Amino acid sequence: MTKEEHIKYWIDSADHDNNVAGNLYNSGNYDWCLFISHLVLEKTLKAFFVYVNNNRIPPKIHNLVKLAEMSSLELSDEYLSFLDDMNEFNIEVRYPEYKNEFYKLCTREFSEKYFTKMKEVKKWLESQIT
Repeated sequence: MTKEEHIKYWIDSADHDNNVAGNLYNSGNYDWCLFISHLVLEKTLKAFFVYVNNNRIPPKIHNLVKLAEMSSLELSDEYLSFLDDMNEFNIEVRYPEYKNEFYKLCTREFSEKYFTKMKEVKKWLESQIT
């Protein structure tokens, strides 16, 4: 696949997951909304990785900060901190010992803050792929 097709694959997948996250948010499944929001950013970062690494296949990792570092992405402290926070949502939903506490944490207000910021960061990341 060409570099453009490869990038499109990741962006299209991220867009699909973004729609899923919105549906989960609207239905009150806030913990899963945040888990899928992590995937949105992961896939968008993988599109950026392909863009800056001459169509190389992205690493099979889920750490958003590490993906950004491996892509030499220049992030503000705010965005770097946000990606680090979002990494927690990838772990919290997967493991039963964390899930109950995470579920309690995921109020509408808590989730809205992160869901809204995820969309902002996604849009910014896409703007970096020119």
